[in-house]
Amino acid sequence: MQPDRTELKQVMESAALAAGRAIMAIHSAGADVHYKSDRSPVTAADEEAERLILEALAQHFPTIPVVAEEAVAAGSVPDISGGTFFLVDPLDGTKEFIAGRSEFTVNIALIRDGAPIAGIVYAPALSVGFIAEEDRAERFEVAGETAISQRQAIGCRSRGNALTAVASRSHATPETARFLDDHGIDACTAIGSSLKFCLVAEGLADVYPRFGRTMEWDTAAGDAVLRAAGGMTHTLDGNPLLYGKTNQASDADFANPNFIAASTDWRTDPAANTK
Repeated sequence: MQPDRTELKQVMESAALAAGRAIMAIHSAGADVHYKSDRSPVTAADEEAERLILEALAQHFPTIPVVAEEAVAAGSVPDISGGTFFLVDPLDGTKEFIAGRSEFTVNIALIRDGAPIAGIVYAPALSVGFIAEEDRAERFEVAGETAISQRQAIGCRSRGNALTAVASRSHATPETARFLDDHGIDACTAIGSSLKFCLVAEGLADVYPRFGRTMEWDTAAGDAVLRAAGGMTHTLDGNPLLYGKTNQASDADFANPNFIAASTDWRTDPAANTK
């Protein structure tokens, strides 16, 4: 059974805003940092935000499994063989959060048959968010941490002669620099979290190349926004990035390969865009 679209949007928004309020309260107080087994950082903000999101999703969509970052790290992985499930990253950009920057987000996405069909990316420190369901993507602002205002439909821009890229602030790689050079891209903005997808989705950049490990909960919500805005995320072989990747021979469950997230126009010549 698929969730009602109106209810899904309302629940994602209310859950993301509640998580954002919890994150900002801990951000203001100062968060203690500890490390998971893979040496990635985690804070009380990650844990509290995930608790709030999981409670909301369980209340409204009890039959849909949820793959959540901190739960998976603790060994709790649901059965997703039905093909429909949520992916949750309660605090994407933990390194930005710890460093005192504002580029961290709350990510919730709904996956169906390997594709992200709905999602929300909310940046509580910036009071801005992005939401997508099916074929519509919106940017919104938040007043006073509780009320969504100034909704605006967004879409990817047409490809021009001068290209702009966005790239990871914390995970720069030689491959990324080579990609930019190969495609003659001089303008590149480094920014944290899934906001990179959203900048492409709202027409402020053309492409987000990612060479380096990410997990599905890192990308699904931003990818949902991008796809609803008319873009797509492809692996380097030109195929759409899939979700629900388990039993992978070369990597852990839910790990992503390298990918290129871009406007639709970027995909007109796949051979040139994935070299």
